[in-house]
Amino acid sequence: MLGGKMKGGEMSSISPLVSFMLGAAMATVCVLFFMSASPGRRLVDISAFTSGNATADQLLEPVLRDGAADGGNDTVAAEATQAPAPAPVEASEWGDLEEVLRRAATKDRTVIMTQINAAWTKPGSLLDLFFESFRIGEGGVAKLLDHLVIVTMDPNAYEGCQAVHRHCYFLRTTGVDYRSEKMFMSKDYLEMMWGRNRFQQTILELGYNFLFTDVDVMWFRDPFRHISMAADIAISSDVFIGDPYSLGNFPNGGFLFVRSSATTIDFYRAWQQGRWRFFGKHEQDVFNLIKHEMVDKLGLTIQFLDTTYISGFCQLSKDLNKICTLHANCCVGLGAKMHDLRNVLDVWRNYTAGTPDQRRAGKFQWKLPGICIH
Repeated sequence: MLGGKMKGGEMSSISPLVSFMLGAAMATVCVLFFMSASPGRRLVDISAFTSGNATADQLLEPVLRDGAADGGNDTVAAEATQAPAPAPVEASEWGDLEEVLRRAATKDRTVIMTQINAAWTKPGSLLDLFFESFRIGEGGVAKLLDHLVIVTMDPNAYEGCQAVHRHCYFLRTTGVDYRSEKMFMSKDYLEMMWGRNRFQQTILELGYNFLFTDVDVMWFRDPFRHISMAADIAISSDVFIGDPYSLGNFPNGGFLFVRSSATTIDFYRAWQQGRWRFFGKHEQDVFNLIKHEMVDKLGLTIQFLDTTYISGFCQLSKDLNKICTLHANCCVGLGAKMHDLRNVLDVWRNYTAGTPDQRRAGKFQWKLPGICIH
């Protein structure tokens, strides 16, 4: 009866059933408690526990271990819902090139570049003269060194560059030992020049404009003033005939400005192909051979720079009031270049120390003849 007391016998007959049900309920509560503390546990853990294949201590042990290692159960729960780790980023074949360019570039993504090997980085060698020309130059030309990337061809040159400059890049190559001087038109020299050409194409493909300068170019004033905004390519001249847009001018790739665009990248591709069309030719000669074809085909605008301002030993500017850069072109051999460029710097120091009247009167002239300069 619902309202009455049970007899002692009835109570004892029900107790085992009640005990069983209470025990099962407690076990279920324990499982749910442990699983709620670690929602990432798999259903097989529950199955193992309820089927008698694992004890409560065995189930709890990995939860406590994971929680202790990860800093608590909240961390475990967070990890259970994390997205998969991203795939590793593949290293660039050019190493840290993009980082070096980013640091050195102007706001319009322009860099100045030169290229050296160990023979040109020894104390008192061409790199020292190159830097000195910027330091004794006029009109803030020294500030342009902030945008100069020095491309080194061997480990010794890279180490030497890092000792004196902020923006150094080691261009790793195979097949040629670049540590020593390469004689003009030798097999290794041609390989070096064409490798330089391909590297310049890479700079354009990365979206940077560049002004490439040989390290035997002395910088006295800012040459950017003489590069036309309309030019896709502006290149120095061995021989300048008076019209900066005439294809009759003779180019020199040792001082070369190129704007990054689809047009100039296509030009460089054709230039590289010209290596095999005109096998054995210097890249400068190939430029001269394809310039008419590429201007017609691509609508390319090439500016040939006036040697009055962007000068060289081939066609020497004698007006020190106008000259911006002076290239030791038409000169073979490191020793000959060094001799004549030292004299050039001596004359420039005397010029900058002169009075305005002396300078205007043209009292200062290059030391002629030198080994190459004439």
